[in-house]
Amino acid sequence: MPHVRVAVVGSGFGGLGAAVRLRREGVTDFVVLERAGSVGGTWRDNSYPGCACDVPSHLYSFSFAPHPDWPRTFSGQEHIRAYLEHVTDVFGLRPHLRLDTEVTLMRWDGERLRWEIETSGGGLTADIVVSATGPLSEPRVPEIPGLDSFPGKVFHSARWDHDYDLRGKRVAVVGTGASAIQIVPSIQPDVARLTLFQRTPPWVMPRVDRAIGGLERGLHRALPFTARLRRGLLWGIRELQVQAFTRHPEELGFVERLAERNMARAIKDPELRARLTPDYRIGCKRILLSSTYYPALARPNVDVVSSGLAEVRGSTAVAADGTEAESDAIVFGTGFHVTDMPIAERVVGADGRTLAEVWKNGMGALRGASVCGFPNWMTIIGPNTGLGNSSMILMIESQLNYLADFLRQSATLGGRVALDARQGAVDAWNHTVQERMKRTVWNTGGCTSWYLDAEGRNTTVWPGTTTEFRNATRRVDLAEYQVLRAPAPTAAGPGAPLPCPWVDTGIEESA
Repeated sequence: MPHVRVAVVGSGFGGLGAAVRLRREGVTDFVVLERAGSVGGTWRDNSYPGCACDVPSHLYSFSFAPHPDWPRTFSGQEHIRAYLEHVTDVFGLRPHLRLDTEVTLMRWDGERLRWEIETSGGGLTADIVVSATGPLSEPRVPEIPGLDSFPGKVFHSARWDHDYDLRGKRVAVVGTGASAIQIVPSIQPDVARLTLFQRTPPWVMPRVDRAIGGLERGLHRALPFTARLRRGLLWGIRELQVQAFTRHPEELGFVERLAERNMARAIKDPELRARLTPDYRIGCKRILLSSTYYPALARPNVDVVSSGLAEVRGSTAVAADGTEAESDAIVFGTGFHVTDMPIAERVVGADGRTLAEVWKNGMGALRGASVCGFPNWMTIIGPNTGLGNSSMILMIESQLNYLADFLRQSATLGGRVALDARQGAVDAWNHTVQERMKRTVWNTGGCTSWYLDAEGRNTTVWPGTTTEFRNATRRVDLAEYQVLRAPAPTAAGPGAPLPCPWVDTGIEESA
């Protein structure tokens, strides 16, 4: 069975970033395991009409791989995917890729201090696993009675059926998240009728998007510091905004008024405007950006149903309030499995439990990366590393710093070693995060969002600035880890780490 120093799972921004960082640290004995036939992660999977990023292009890219030729201030899916292919080529990652190779099981071997990995392409072992599957990788389709017998077409936004022609069709769109507000205006001009099933209206701000001209791009190519300055300004503005989200949600009232004016410009019907006005604080759910969503909803071939889809009867989509819509196609823009990531069911730790079992009472990881009982296993975009107003690439790069120091610390210790996060360190980190979370808009804003798990815990978002997170992940503190060395038989078993009974998310008040 082949063996590598590091196995990276996933080839989106997190996986490719990890691969680049490994090479920069002098580690070349690694593979990137990807279940699909190409790189790109969520930007490969999401190819629905109108798919684009809501973070400015120059901030939604690696700092170590600046791209002076972004064609627009907010890039479309095809441009971001092309950028990731470019990064793969420029940094020589192709030889490390194992495409069409889905990981089916990862099991820790405490005797040999390594991970046994089963994939659709065969088995391998690795000293360290970097899980970069991302939270936006597994589409979530709600269980709707009668959906299986629907005679028309059904698909999720992340699995768009490009062979199905929506022109002239009656289309039901379920959901009002970031995908739906891009899909609706993109397909509205072509469909016969569009019915939007809206469980909760979003707050929507204008998307100030424009083409970046040749002169501007030429300037960034000739004088790279101008692109760095642009990125720095975009970053700095968002850092200043964080306080309103994390400490002073009451300050967001001004932003709500701007959003209401944005709606009023396009929606003249007061009854429709009332249905589209949220009843929670702006920012509690992610603020969406679009200059075409509201105009599309005002068109005569669009109906907005102020209720979620509850049932399907034949070709009729039925809302929870009884509203019916004859439909030829149903498109789900209902998000992803974020707080119950399926990859967790495929990771088996030192005591034989899966990561899903350990996380059954809520996800939690030391500095968003390490979990007790899962030695030499790190996750990129782990629990409480999400952002509500800035670029996830900033958080990914911070976690790559942590990964790099993890490798250095392991090498410094010498011999065959593994690092396992101590339960006390995991608990302390998560308690601090959750205490800070209590006053944020995501917890106090009066909404139910995908940031929250089934128990209402916010295990998704980081309650601070990206600078704070970067400082917290700059170095690995060995005091937070148990060092496992070459095995010696003990009563607890060879190479057995200290027990890790559960992950305490720190939600409850301390005694």
